[in-house]
Amino acid sequence: MQLLVTGAAGFIGANFVRHWVEHHPDDGVVGYDALTYAGNLPNLDPVADRITFVHGDITDAEQTVSTLREHGIDVIVNFAAESHNSLAILDPGRFFRTNALGTQILLEAARTVGVERFHHVSTCEVYGDLALDDPGAFTEESPYRPRTPYNASKAAADHAVRAYFETFDIPVTISNCANNYGPLQFPEKVIPVFTTAALDDEPLTMYASTLNRREWIHVTDHCVAIERVLIDGVVGETYNVGTGHEATIEEVADLVLDALDKPSSLKTIVPDRPGHDRRYLLDSTKIREELGWAPEIPFEAGVTETVRWYAENRSWWEPLRDRAPVVESDWSDPVTATSAATGTGR
Repeated sequence: MQLLVTGAAGFIGANFVRHWVEHHPDDGVVGYDALTYAGNLPNLDPVADRITFVHGDITDAEQTVSTLREHGIDVIVNFAAESHNSLAILDPGRFFRTNALGTQILLEAARTVGVERFHHVSTCEVYGDLALDDPGAFTEESPYRPRTPYNASKAAADHAVRAYFETFDIPVTISNCANNYGPLQFPEKVIPVFTTAALDDEPLTMYASTLNRREWIHVTDHCVAIERVLIDGVVGETYNVGTGHEATIEEVADLVLDALDKPSSLKTIVPDRPGHDRRYLLDSTKIREELGWAPEIPFEAGVTETVRWYAENRSWWEPLRDRAPVVESDWSDPVTATSAATGTGR
């Protein structure tokens, strides 16, 4: 089987490529990535001699079609996305171009060439948010109620995928996943931000709504879930991928500080960003019962292992920090927002 993995040099994409190459050595893998600020080609170094890498953008229809044809692609796994909520507030058009239009262009390329499967990797955030005291969880049948430009751009992509299945019979599957963490995550997301800051005794900046919480999953567990969907998933179906483990931002900060034996005084409160969702929680009964998947990595142990990885791999993350285009600060200050958007501060 020949797989095209888009967003292959990013955090989850690179982990998935490495996982697939290890567990399916007879398959061919083509990594496809535009190498934006969060794309990091060295993420693929351990498997570079076992894959083909193409520097390409899913919004480039001609290049995408030619890549599918040249490499005889059977399966597309679409990780390609802009994913940082804070950046989406400052530059929403960038997110709709890549996440919504890019996915549609990739679907059209798949229709033009013909593929056996198009798997689209999405997020829990398309469903909106839950109240902190809500006893429920999002199922695959929950309505889409995105609250931020990032959420909305991913929701639009999901709708495009479903439309191409219903209208053109493209053999699609979708997975909506909880918040990922683990090695190779770009140092703009919360766990690597906290870890790299704590390593240098810098403040761990927490949004003022410290009781807001997220459901967390280790990236390896997510990769295994996608593998199960590709092998046994039903075409046309969506699968929620979650662990049921929730943690507040302060609980995450405390785990990082404890792992590094750093003082709690490093925790610092900053204003909430606009549209800051309260809580996400997925009901993952479907993938567990129908496909036999279950997460294996406990959250506390996974975070400790992840913190250790960043501590031992400063040469990986230190050059990347200055690429981050957003400064998490006072969102009410347009001057600050402008400097954040242009990457003139940290």
